Amino acid sequence: MRWLVAGLVAVLVALVVGVSLGPVSLPPGSVAAELLNLFPGVHLDSGLTEREIAIVTELRLPRVVLGLLVGGLLALAGGCYQGVFRNPLADPYLLGVAAGAGLAVTAAIALGGAGRQGTLSGLPMTIPLAAFAGSLLAVTMTYVLGAAGGRRGSPAMLILAGVAVSAFLSAGQTYLLQRHADSIQPVYSWLLGRLATAGWHDVLLVLPYAALTTVVVLLHRRELDVLAVGDDEARSLGLHPQRTRYLLIAAASLGTAAAVSATGLIGFVGIIVPHTVRLLAGSSYRVILPMSLLFGGAFLALTDVVARTVAAPSELPIGVVTALLGGPFFVLVLRTARRVLT
Repeated sequence: MRWLVAGLVAVLVALVVGVSLGPVSLPPGSVAAELLNLFPGVHLDSGLTEREIAIVTELRLPRVVLGLLVGGLLALAGGCYQGVFRNPLADPYLLGVAAGAGLAVTAAIALGGAGRQGTLSGLPMTIPLAAFAGSLLAVTMTYVLGAAGGRRGSPAMLILAGVAVSAFLSAGQTYLLQRHADSIQPVYSWLLGRLATAGWHDVLLVLPYAALTTVVVLLHRRELDVLAVGDDEARSLGLHPQRTRYLLIAAASLGTAAAVSATGLIGFVGIIVPHTVRLLAGSSYRVILPMSLLFGGAFLALTDVVARTVAAPSELPIGVVTALLGGPFFVLVLRTARRVLT
């Protein structure tokens, strides 16, 4: 219970801090009061002007909420993949989701003419749909290749298949980048991850997928604890390991694809957050998954604050910040992991 409270507090702190800080700094107390005013029946005097209220509700709040959703999804998917594959290095990009999304968006811009005005925000539906389709295509390719390699459903084979698919799709993306360098400049900011163009439309686009992924994964968190002891033991307890594994992979991949389609490629969240939760709260996925959801959202929202303030008035891509944090963390996990492929 105390970890649940800690996670909720982290989300609330990230929400207030994310809305308060920016080119125009606002008092956290006034921001908190204005956020409470969004609830029916609450009428508090925040002391903010009409312009400042508009900054809170129309500019910063949707950006922070999107960061909470995307960070939570990526961390939840990372924890889920680590449990399914029994692999401490698994993260949402293991199955080629990021490479598939990147290739699809690059193709949409280079071949379809999207984004030639120099921005992706003018096409709020085309780009996310292309990324989502590419993500699902990559996951399907990984499934097919993993099954063709024998040892049906082997976590090791799925991991190797994901690496192969990612390499193949990344090569296709590099080819398109070189062939159409004059028309795809907007794709670079997307590839590095961004929340700068987020609006309520983006939040509504991600929300249904986030809800579906969260419900499916959290309802099966106990099964992940059972899978950790091995497939034979799981079968003896009445669990269908392959059915559960593929259901969880599909749910986690769906959430990751939705997150990637809205904000671009943001790496390492799925490694940093679940491992930190595991160190603090134990190894049971009944705790790891819900806490990863909460702390992952808080982590990405606060990381976005760093991205838009550390080099103000310019803004760093959030993917750069998470990579700077995640690179050393990945090395630490790599050194301490006892089993990479089991």
